[in-house]
Order: sequence, then C-alpha cells, then structure tokens
Amino acid sequence: MHAEGLGEEVIKDCEQIVHSEFSQYYTQMKQRCEEYLSFLGSLPQQLEVLNEQDTTHSIRPECSCSGHGKCCESSNTESSDDAGIQELDESSDEDDYNFCDTRQSFSDSAASPDLRMKHSNSSNDVQQYDHNFVESRSGKGENECLLLPPKRRTKLPEPVEKEKGVSLWSMIKDNVGKDLTRVCLPVYFNEPISSLQKCFEDLEYSHLLDRAYDYGLKGNSVMRTLCVAAFAVSGYASSDGRPCKPFNPLLGETYEADFPENGIRFFSEKVSHHPMVMACHCEGRGWKFWGESNVKSKFWGQTIQLDPVGVLTLEFDDGEIFKWSKVTTTINNLIIGRLYCHHHGTMKISGNRQHSCKLTFKQQSFLERNPRQVQGVVEDIGGTKVATLRGKWDESLYCNVTNDGVNSSAESTLLWEKHEPPTNPTRYNLSSFAITLNELTPNLKEKLPPTDSRLRPDQRHLENGEYDKANSEKLRLETRQRMARKMQDNGWKPRWFDRDTEDGAFHYTGGYWEAREQRKWDGCRDIFGELPDKKTSPVPA
Repeated sequence: MHAEGLGEEVIKDCEQIVHSEFSQYYTQMKQRCEEYLSFLGSLPQQLEVLNEQDTTHSIRPECSCSGHGKCCESSNTESSDDAGIQELDESSDEDDYNFCDTRQSFSDSAASPDLRMKHSNSSNDVQQYDHNFVESRSGKGENECLLLPPKRRTKLPEPVEKEKGVSLWSMIKDNVGKDLTRVCLPVYFNEPISSLQKCFEDLEYSHLLDRAYDYGLKGNSVMRTLCVAAFAVSGYASSDGRPCKPFNPLLGETYEADFPENGIRFFSEKVSHHPMVMACHCEGRGWKFWGESNVKSKFWGQTIQLDPVGVLTLEFDDGEIFKWSKVTTTINNLIIGRLYCHHHGTMKISGNRQHSCKLTFKQQSFLERNPRQVQGVVEDIGGTKVATLRGKWDESLYCNVTNDGVNSSAESTLLWEKHEPPTNPTRYNLSSFAITLNELTPNLKEKLPPTDSRLRPDQRHLENGEYDKANSEKLRLETRQRMARKMQDNGWKPRWFDRDTEDGAFHYTGGYWEAREQRKWDGCRDIFGELPDKKTSPVPA
C-alpha cells in the first residue's frame, strides 16, 4: 500500500479492519477447537460405558469388508481404545466406502445418546458425527452397517493450461432472442459439471427433509411444512456468484450420487433432447423426491431469462405428499457490469393433507437496499395462517409459528442457514458440495455405466484445465449429438424413466442400483465414444 502511494490514515484504517475481522475469526476457531477437544476427551469414557453394556462383545466386531478397499479384522476380545481409534484413522484414507456384515447389529450400541456429538447452532455447516460414525444403509438389513463416511475431495485439480479470454459479446450479439440451449458456446463459458449434476445440488441440504420426516412422525405438521419450504428455498443458495453455465447433457446421459453419509441416493437421466428434459429420483431417510427439469431460456441482450417447466414431488413414507415448481431466474449484466442472478416469482408448495405454503421471491430492483428476500406463509386447509417465513435465498430462512393469528414467540426460529464457502475457492465459485460432484476415483469408475456425466471427456478436460482438448471434445460431441433428434423421432426411449400416461411426467422405473450391483449395463450405449467422420453441423452439448 505504501508502494501504491496510499496515505497513512488509509493504511491504519485497513489494518484496524483486518485486526477486527481476524479477532472475530480467532474467537470462533478457539471455541470450535475447545468443543472438539472436549468431545475427544470424553470419548474413552463413553466407549467404556458401551463396553459395560455389552461385555460379551467388543466395540469393533469381527468383519469382512466388501468392495475394493482394505479388509479389516479385529478379535472379539480386543477392547483397546487406542487400537480402535488407530483402526478408524487407517480406514479413513480409503477412497471408497467400507461395509461390513456383523453377527450382531452394531448400530444399536453405536447409536447410544452417550456417543453422540453435541452441536451448537453455529455448526450447521458440518454433518452430525453420530450420522457419520455408523448408520444402517437404506434398503439393507439392519445387520449391515456403514463404518466410516467416504473421504471426498475439497478442491479441483490444478489447471494444466492458462485460460484464454473470450469476448462474451462477440458470442451473443447474433443470438439475441434465441433459445440459449440451441446456442453453441466454447467451454470457457461452462463450469465442469453437467445440468444433471446441478440437479443434485438441490439435495445439498437434504437433512431438512430428514427433519421434516421426524416432525411428521411426532404429529407436527406445521414444522414439517416449514422444513419442506426451507428445503425448496435452499436449492437456490449455490447459484450465487456462479458466472458459468453447466454442460447440456447428451440424450441418454445419466448421473448417480450415492451419499450414504447423508442417507441419500440420487439418480438422473436426460430423457428428451428437444425440448431438453431431465428427470431425477432420490431416496432418503423416510422420503422420496422426484421431478423433471425443462428450462426455457432466452437472450435479451444484457440479460438471460430462465423459465423452469416441470413439477417437483416429495413423498414421505407416511403418505404425505408435497408438490411445487421453481421460480424464474434472471441473469443480469452480460455485457457491462458485474454478472449476477436473481430469482423472482411465487412458489406454491401444495400438500395433500393439512397444510400448504406460498413463498414469494421478491423482484430485485435498482433501488432495493435489501435484495434476495423471500417471504412466505403456511396455511391450513381452511386458509388460516399458521406460520410465516422470512429470509434470503442466499443466506438463511427463519420462521414464526402463530396461534390464532398471533406469533407464539417474539423470537424467530432459524430453519436453514447456508454452508460456509470452501477453503479452496474455484473460479467457477462452486460450493464445497458442488466440488465433490464430478470426482472420479478408480473404484467408482469401474462401477459406473458408460453414460455417466463423470465420464464425459470435454467436461473432464475442462475440470483439469486442458482447455484446447475440452473445446475439441465438445465440438466432437456436438457433432454426434446431431443424431439425438433423429433418434428421438424414431422412437428412442429413456433407459431408466418412463412417461406417465396420465400426467405426462417422467417416473423412475427402477433397476438402476440393482444393475450397478451386478455391473450389467444392458441397453446403455457408449454415448461419449467415437463416430465415423461425417460432414455434419454441430448441435450444442
């Protein structure tokens, strides 16, 4: 700052600001460290309590781990705390998940309240320890358990090449008013994930649906509806500051996400080329979520307007169903100024039982001092207001439950809060969750079908910073994609979804995870492979 010729007063003000910010950060880190050390200090005593409850079996039963990871064994008489902790540390270096079949259910003892880590409200950005330590996998017997959470990456690979600048105006000046999905753009305007993977980003805060399921079991329909509303809003949090567009999938392209540490399993497929429609299905703890995405987009010179088409459905195991559609998104300042997006419109979350919700995403204006606001109201079947919501789609959401039209509490309750940004930021401004979506380990690669987005070469080259190869592959795939419209007209059908004859929506037909278990991908074409050279005009991919 001295070299730039700035005055002493400005430098002192900057130093004061830095010291103030660092002091707050230090206090928060110290508090977190003390909480963590306190937990570690009490762990041996908690393990001893479990040992006393069952003296005939050890904490770590004999097991035989499946998959391509290490095989781990321990004697039934082993009771050393140090040995158990060392074994956990060694297992944490595995790239894949380790499952074990036990002679007696381990989940009963491990789920003891004494072993659960207590969290303050400030720890919403991490997964709960008791869920990560051991959890019965959905759809499996209670004698099969997950020992450790998978180790997922925290940053993207370092780019191989230096990125080249491209004028956005030179690309769009001849495309004003056209459908964005039909405009060919170089990879410099893409982020290294596909639209199928971006659909899964809506499930980043799936714990809200777990919470909603629990509230329903307790008979609290209002809080269940509020948690569902918070989940619907949370899907927009990752869109803040994302300047690049995801890759448009090829016809028949798929994406799977198995996150046992979150208790969810997600699958999506591109089921139509024109119009471009993607269908998805997700299974969680006590709930299922499915829907389809068909975004109509147009250039308007300085802005792009994205109008989503399709219905999202959430069904709990007790039969309660909620349905809603997304609101309009507008991306501003394409030519001049800082690029940003805002979401606006009304979202109606319809329930089939006692309550429904209406959320209003406020239209942003130049004079708005408090942008990105969301306000909502929960009503019963008679139209009586029973709760209100307020907050911002990129920060947090609060609620107030009312009694006879009057707030039951003067203080608002925090429903949802956005996770902290990653420690290794990317130029694409991906969230920590999004950074993990395109990760491809050797063990995972051999389990995937040839249609999975992680195997798409142009997207992989872009992630690695190999921009010339990425552009070359993108052009090749765009040429190949020219066949998609003809295939669709000739009766091509999705592999894993089928269109309902009543509502016209696509529904998951099942069988994907079973095929994955057997490594049999009948009917899955190599959509990313080579084709004979033909003189064809490119279609965007």
